[in-house]
Amino acid sequence: MHTLDLPEPIAAYFDADRLDGPAVARCFNDDGVVLDDGHTHRGAAQIAAWKTDSDATYHATARPHTVVQDGRAHVVTCNVSGAFPGSPIDLRYTFTLARGRIASLEIAP
Repeated sequence: MHTLDLPEPIAAYFDADRLDGPAVARCFNDDGVVLDDGHTHRGAAQIAAWKTDSDATYHATARPHTVVQDGRAHVVTCNVSGAFPGSPIDLRYTFTLARGRIASLEIAP
């Protein structure tokens, strides 16, 4: 399997992404934010619920294949497949890091 040189907090996110909502939430700072599908999720409880609901609805699997640093942001392009129209599709996961964890994540086409 091809491995990308991802910063540790981002690599931890993709490992947790295969597990569950609480595991994903632990990758974020206490005031972490996820922007996905037009919705904002703040803090551990909302991030965990977002991931749990998303898994139940879409059964999506993200496979990172490219990473580019853009200023403070790390943009990871993933091939995402699951139970949604247009699957599989490439999505951009834009991470901002702070204090050794994820401060924000925006997922967009």
